[in-house]
Amino acid sequence: MIAGRFEAPAPIGPLTLTADGDALTGVYFAPHRWPPDTTGWRADQGWFTAVCQQLAAYFARDLREFDLPLAPVGTPFQQRVWLALRTIPYGQTISYQTLANRLGEPTATRAVGAANGRNPISIIVPCHRVIGADGRLVGFGGGIERKQALLDLETPRLF
Repeated sequence: MIAGRFEAPAPIGPLTLTADGDALTGVYFAPHRWPPDTTGWRADQGWFTAVCQQLAAYFARDLREFDLPLAPVGTPFQQRVWLALRTIPYGQTISYQTLANRLGEPTATRAVGAANGRNPISIIVPCHRVIGADGRLVGFGGGIERKQALLDLETPRLF
C-alpha cells in the first residue's frame, strides 16, 4: 500500500487528508494538535476525489452521512470510541460521560475524552459532536472555534 496525502481546501481552513491506498486514515486541520508525519508521502489528488466531493457536500449542507472506506490507526479502545462516535446523529451532541456509558465504561470518561481527542479522521468521524457534561465546548484538535463552526453548520436553519 502506498501512503498518500492531499491538501484540501475547506470553509473552516485547509485540511490534510491521508490514506493508506485502500482507505482514508486521516483528516487533519492545519494546525492540528497531533498532525501526521507525512514526510516522504506522495500527494495524490486522484484517490482523494471522493473524499473531497463528500466533504464539499457536507459543507454545503447536502450530506449528513459519509460513505468512505476508513482505516483509523489506534488502540482497540480508541477504535471502540471512534466507532461509537460514528453513531452520533448529524446535528446532535452528547457528553463524554454519555459516550462512556454507551461503551459500557461509565468510569472511563477521561479515557474516552483522550481517545476522542486522538481521533485521526476529524469531521467524518464526528468527534466535534462530543461536549462537556455542562454543555460547554471542550477539547478539539482543530480548535474550539472550528468545533463551534462544525456544530453551527449542522444546526438546522429556521428560515
